[in-house]
Formats: sequence, C-alpha cells, structure tokens
Amino acid sequence: MTVRFIGAGPGAPDLITVRGLELIRAAPVVLYAGSLVPPEIVAAARPDADVRDTAAMDLESIVSAMQDAHAAGQDVARVHSGDPSLYGAIAEQIRRLQALGIPYDVTPGVSATAAAAAALGTELTLPEVSQTVILTRTAVRASAMPPGEELAALGRTGATLSIHLSINNLARVVRDLTPHCGADCPVVVAYRVSWPDELFIRGTLSDIRPKVKAAGITRTALILVGRVLDQHGFADSRLYAADHTHLFRKNAG
Repeated sequence: MTVRFIGAGPGAPDLITVRGLELIRAAPVVLYAGSLVPPEIVAAARPDADVRDTAAMDLESIVSAMQDAHAAGQDVARVHSGDPSLYGAIAEQIRRLQALGIPYDVTPGVSATAAAAAALGTELTLPEVSQTVILTRTAVRASAMPPGEELAALGRTGATLSIHLSINNLARVVRDLTPHCGADCPVVVAYRVSWPDELFIRGTLSDIRPKVKAAGITRTALILVGRVLDQHGFADSRLYAADHTHLFRKNAG
C-alpha cells in the first residue's frame, strides 16, 4: 500500500501527467482538493473507488483516512492542484505518514507559473534581462514569511517574480516592489490559469491595482512581475548563435 501524492496541474484536465492520471485510475481510494482540482480528473477514478473531497476535512481527518486505507491494504491517490512541491501542504502529511510507517511517493505536476508562461507565450528568463525566477508569496492570513524573504528584498534582485496566494495583498505587492522594480515594471495577473474562465490582466506596477479591481478578481490568481514580461530589446541567447560551439554542434569553420 502506498499514498500517492499527485500534482493535478493548474486546472485543464489534460495538463495532468500520464503517470498521475494512471495512478488515479488505479487507486481504490482517492482524496482530492475539491476547490482546486477539476472534476474531470477525479471522474477518471475507477467506478468502485472511494472518492472524497478533502476541502472540508482537517489534516488529522485526512491522515486518518490514509490510515484506514493502509490498514485495508489500499493505495491512496492524494490529488493536489498544480505541483505538490509548491505550496502543496504535503510536508505535514508526509511527516505524519513517516511517523506511522506508511509508504508514500510524489508525482509532480504542471505548476501555475509554468502554465501561465505557456499561455502568455513567454519565457520567464531572458538573456541580460533576468536569469532567475523566484516563486514566493506574501503573508496575509497564512504563515508568516521567514526573515530575509520580504518581498522588497526579493524585488531588489531584479529576478522575475511569481507571487502566489497574494492577490488580496496586491496593494502591498505594489508598494514593496515599486521602489526597486520601477513603477513601469510589467505585471501580469493570471486568474484561474488553464480553466475555461481564465483571465490575464496586463499592466505595470503603477496601474495594475485598478485594473484588477475593475475585473473583480479576489482569489485564485497568480501575480507575475518582471521586465521579461515586456519582450523587447533583449539579446538573443548564445545557445543557437552560429559561432557558438558545444558537444553536439561543432564549429563549421
């Protein structure tokens, strides 16, 4: 028996991995985050599966369900949205499984950051603009940010920022980043990426707040900030330059 933590992807049912979908189809017990996992993915479970939405369950109830499955020798598909390694809240589940001696593994998923970049048709790293992507969040009602990870400090790096779980904190995002990134720094707010009602709002740090307010977005949105979002005036990568040689491409001269 194994608890399978599975990343369901950002929303579109066909963005789950083949492995993840096969594990869901095979599992006799499926525990899924109903508020974020599309129903089409859970519908792939076998007809006799015990399928439970964990949105209303606390941690101990979820672990108890896993214990019951373990006692019955049944695999569990524990389905999370996006990629479970990013704000997936799997660490505390894994800690309890380890204490109970229950085996587990993790199947990665497509993150909202990757899906947003794909939908925008953009790279999040560009030569001489930004070669670093920082995935972060701000402190609202959830856990406080550790010392040194304040948004202003991250903004000073010039890296592309992918800010999760913070749309209700947009005023602070703008206030903290403007002095370091500039009021004209491009911003994209990506709402429900890859869902049928997805929406992208483009702006800058100077005007993104009224645009988001006008759209009525208050949840399930990712904030991307960085100069890479304005894809003009950047240098070509050296990777495909004619005079650049590497193991698989020798110098023709």
